[in-house]
Amino acid sequence: MIRSLHTYILSGCFLMSAILTGCQKDEGLQHVAGAPITIADFTPATGGGTTEILITGDNFSGDTSQITVTINGNRCAVVGANTKQIMAVVPKRCGSGNVVVTIGKDSGKSTGTFNYVFTHTVTTLAGNGKAGYADGGPADAMFTFSNPGWLRMMGIVADDNGNVYVADPGNACIRKIDKTGQVSILAGHPGNAGGSDGVGTGATFNIPYGLGIDAAGNVYTADPGTWSIRKITPDGTTSRIGGTVQEPWNVTVNRANGKIYYSSTGGGGVFEMKPDGSSVNIATIAAPGGLAFDPAGNLFVSSNSEHTIIKLKADTWEPTVIAGATGTPAYADGVGTAARFANPWGLAIDAGGNIFVAGNGSYGPNVDESVRYIKAGTWDVSTFAGSGTGGFADAIGTAAAFNMPMGVAVDKNGIVYVLDKNNNRVRKIVTE
Repeated sequence: MIRSLHTYILSGCFLMSAILTGCQKDEGLQHVAGAPITIADFTPATGGGTTEILITGDNFSGDTSQITVTINGNRCAVVGANTKQIMAVVPKRCGSGNVVVTIGKDSGKSTGTFNYVFTHTVTTLAGNGKAGYADGGPADAMFTFSNPGWLRMMGIVADDNGNVYVADPGNACIRKIDKTGQVSILAGHPGNAGGSDGVGTGATFNIPYGLGIDAAGNVYTADPGTWSIRKITPDGTTSRIGGTVQEPWNVTVNRANGKIYYSSTGGGGVFEMKPDGSSVNIATIAAPGGLAFDPAGNLFVSSNSEHTIIKLKADTWEPTVIAGATGTPAYADGVGTAARFANPWGLAIDAGGNIFVAGNGSYGPNVDESVRYIKAGTWDVSTFAGSGTGGFADAIGTAAAFNMPMGVAVDKNGIVYVLDKNNNRVRKIVTE
C-alpha cells in the first residue's frame, strides 16, 4: 500500500513542512542529543519500493538533513519530519527488516519488521510461440522445444555478459540470445543431427538436453543421443570431452574449480568427470534432473521421480532431502519437507545460494506449472512465478503462466530465465 505524504494530517511544523520548507529548523523541533530515540509504530507495515511509511515515535527532528532512516540496512529517503513523526520512502529492492532511525550518535529501532514485497515480472525474452527455426529479434525467432520426443530437455544458462544460451534439440543446435533478445546460432547445424566436432554450424549434435557454463563462458552440453559431453567455446568451437558417458541428461560446472558433473538416467547416477576424461559416481539419485552448485560448493539435484530436491554436501557428497516429500507429488509451498513438488526438473542457484526450480519435468500437463524459489539455509519454498495452471501470460508473479517450464537459469544480477517448453519461448523474470 503506497500512501501520499498529503494523506496524513500531521501536527505542528511537520504539516507545514509538507507545504513550506522554511520551518524545518525552527526551535522546538530539534532532536535532544543523548536522549533516547523511540519508535512506537510505523505504517504501512508491508509494501514494495517507493512505498511511503509514516514513522511515529519521539525525539526525532524537524531537520530532515539530520535524519537517517534505514530498513534492512538500506537507506530510505526522508521527505518530512518533526520530533514525533517521520515520513520516509522505501527504496527498491530493500528487503524486509526493522526500521532504524539515526540522528547524530543516537538511534532507535522498531520492534516490528517492515515486510518488503518483491514483484517478479515475467516477460518473453525471445520466441514467437511457433515451433520451427528462425534467428532474429524476439518476435521473429523460433525454437523447437515442443516436440514430444524432446521430453527431458532443460538446457539454459546465462553468462556474465548478459547472454543466454539454450539447447534446442528439435533443431539439433545450441542457440545464443543477447540481452536485447536477438537470437543467433552458437553451434550446431539446424536440422542435421550428428555428433561431429567443429566450429559454429560445422559441428553437429543429436539431442542436446542439458547445459552448463564455466567461469570463462564456455558452454557444456549433455547429448544423450551420442552419449557424450561436449564443450563449446564462446566462438562456437565444439569438442567432445571425456569418453562415452551413459545417457547423460544434464551437466553443470563448479565454477570455483572448473570441475564438471553430469547426471545420467542409466542407473540414476550423478558423476564427476576427472581431468583424464574418466568419470566417478558420486551419488545415486532416482531420476536425477537439474544440477546446480551453491557458492559453498554443495551440489543440489532434483529427483524427478521422487519429487524432491536433494543437497549433496561439498566434498563428502552426503545426501539430504532439503525440500519436498519423497514419493509424494503435489504442488504446495512450505518449509523444507512440508513443501511439495511434482516432477521437478531444472535447477539454478543465485549468488546468495537461493535455489530456483523449474516445476514441470513430466510427460504433459502438471499440477505444477511454476518456477519455485527455495530460500538458502531455511529451505522455505515459495512460488516465484506461474502457478498450478499451464498457459501463456506475461504478467507479475502468480498471474504469469508457463506451459511445461523445464529449464531455469539465473544471471549475476539475479535475473531469472525460463525455458518454456510447450510455448516454444524463452521467458525472463525481473525482480523489483
